[in-house]
Amino acid sequence: MKFRSVFDIIGPVMIGPSSSHTAGAARIGKMARELFGRQPDWAKIHLYGSFAKTYQGHGTDVALVGGILGFSTYDERIKDALNLAKEANLDIEFIEEDGSSDHPNTARIQMGDEDGDFELVGISIGGGKAEITELNGFELRLTGQSPAILVMHNDRFGAIAAVTNVLAEHEINIGHMEVARKEEGKDAMMIIETDERIPDHIMDELNKCDHIMQVVTISE
Repeated sequence: MKFRSVFDIIGPVMIGPSSSHTAGAARIGKMARELFGRQPDWAKIHLYGSFAKTYQGHGTDVALVGGILGFSTYDERIKDALNLAKEANLDIEFIEEDGSSDHPNTARIQMGDEDGDFELVGISIGGGKAEITELNGFELRLTGQSPAILVMHNDRFGAIAAVTNVLAEHEINIGHMEVARKEEGKDAMMIIETDERIPDHIMDELNKCDHIMQVVTISE
């Protein structure tokens, strides 16, 4: 991806832009949108640490909403994201949290529509980079820097092997993988980062594997 300055992200009229508070925040919002799989009807954005203190002046609010709308970090529409959200009937609420968090630039995003909802925690780690550290109560580490898939599955014997076997058959190399579960035999989750983006026909094949509930791709 071609490098762009934070001034390209939120425009020169914004006060005090920074890569942590704008590009990183936009990436958090974009990953939330991709993991949810569609534009939500509503989003509640809880801000912690320096995000809570400076989110309006540093453009964190427009960056997060722009990401939720599906805009890339360099999309010029981000500076108008709040107005565009209203036009799209997307109800946004910002909540400034007094409590502490493990990282100073932390956002907890709850979003949903009539078909469902979900929640994630994202942190902006500097230089325009971000990580998702929690998804629906599962602890994880997802950077969005490499092509990746998120696989929700039943905690059953063979579920992990079914997914990795499909990737191996199509010569998709795994660069990083994490597996988490809340309780034995219940819902579980895989995060798999790959060396290349997985084509749609392979995604369809993964969705048909035994014990798999949902497979979502996260773009680079």
